[in-house]
Amino acid sequence: MSVIKKTVGIASLITVILLASGFCAAGAEYSVGSGDDDWWTAYPDQSTGAGGEVNHPSWVLDALKGKPVLIYVHKECDYCVPQTEAVQKIADQFKGKITFFEISADEGDARADEAMQAYDPNGGTMYVPLTAVLTLASDGEEVVPVWHSTDEVTGEDWIKNYVEDAISQHDENSADWSP
Repeated sequence: MSVIKKTVGIASLITVILLASGFCAAGAEYSVGSGDDDWWTAYPDQSTGAGGEVNHPSWVLDALKGKPVLIYVHKECDYCVPQTEAVQKIADQFKGKITFFEISADEGDARADEAMQAYDPNGGTMYVPLTAVLTLASDGEEVVPVWHSTDEVTGEDWIKNYVEDAISQHDENSADWSP
């Protein structure tokens, strides 16, 4: 009987250790860098402005003080419809955990131009739909705003993966950010 209790106890302990190590390893999915899938601190390798500093709009930096940010700039066009639907599902799913800015590129909103200038991954070509996710992460020296964006229709999974990672990064790093 004591052998069974010890076996059950050891198995339980191993399970707890495995689960705990899995949760610890589940932190950030994307690293900070300049590659296609990274969180960017400067314009990424594929951009015509590769390596250049981004000028984050003040309304984005203000929002980052509290939560990760999802920005969606689009027009009322057939091409944007699938991305609009996907972004809206994610915004609804993560309501209260992110700050969401849906900005029309049709109405002359100044924030559309600011977001396109700052976060267009192709260096200001201003194609829509622009989907940008921003959070806070360490660049190896300090905690800074980071982002990832696309001007393509990505679908729900892509957006969700970056938003979930943004939440994780923000939770881990926001206390160490000095805006």
